Amino acid sequence: MRVLAIIPARGGSKGVPGKNIKLLGGKPLIAHAIECAKKCDKVTKTIVSTDSDEILNIALNFGAEVIKRHASLAQDTSNVVTAVAEVYQKLEQKFDLIVLLQPTSPLRTSVDLANIITIFEKDEFIDGVISVVPLEDYHPARMYNLEKDNKLIPFVNEGESKRRQDLEPVYFRNGCFYAVRVKAFLKEKSFMVENKKAYVMDANWLVNIDSFRDFKIAEMLYEDWKNENSCN
Repeated sequence: MRVLAIIPARGGSKGVPGKNIKLLGGKPLIAHAIECAKKCDKVTKTIVSTDSDEILNIALNFGAEVIKRHASLAQDTSNVVTAVAEVYQKLEQKFDLIVLLQPTSPLRTSVDLANIITIFEKDEFIDGVISVVPLEDYHPARMYNLEKDNKLIPFVNEGESKRRQDLEPVYFRNGCFYAVRVKAFLKEKSFMVENKKAYVMDANWLVNIDSFRDFKIAEMLYEDWKNENSCN
């Protein structure tokens, strides 16, 4: 199976300026995604898509190939799917599987990536795999919509008498891995293809960096995560 790992990393970020090159554990954030892909023997090629020359140089130094992203695809409103499609269209080599590794979810391992690819190798009928974590503390049964005058409307009707332990399990996309067969990606133009499976990860390492608060959480978790996954 030919696997293409794509790491999208535009230069602009309003939530955390310079986010993709901000240091986490002494390395630029994007380097963690590159190393995850490069350490996985099942990945055929690793490409960074960016509009930034600074990110481009960092990506090359960490061993990734780079395709310069068109400025029109690097706006705040740009969809990552269009950037991935641009990368694939520019490649002469064809692939069976695309795995999206967002730099903003750095606490993942090459073992996780290999496990996800193995799911596709074992199940030819699956078109996509998305990484998720179980949610307990933030269950939808504890959530509400707000109507006029801040009236609370339950998001789901689970019944307030239920203990957390008695609620039906729910899962949250953690942003670490979005994997899809190329034929399904080209047909549906999405990583959220209809025929997909979950890859369940440890919720203790859930972090998705969109704000300074998120980055602080990542910094607090990183050393413990690194110690637990030192061989991966």
